[in-house]
Amino acid sequence: MASNNSNSNNYANTSPQAMQNLDRMKYEIANQLGVNLKQGYNGDLTSREAGSVGGEMVKRMISYAEQNMSNPNA
Repeated sequence: MASNNSNSNNYANTSPQAMQNLDRMKYEIANQLGVNLKQGYNGDLTSREAGSVGGEMVKRMISYAEQNMSNPNA
């Protein structure tokens, strides 16, 4: 297997505003799902809880993208 020094979690090209929006979305969804997500360490969450937040984020981002592709002027 080839060695790769790139980090899969590299957000260098992501704007600070976009990161803030994603964080806000993450905490909003966690609250809606009843997941006790807090700033900092969240190692007490189950994989199911953490995955439900991430999965819901992906669903909403895909939905948003689909809506904007079908109606680009909205």
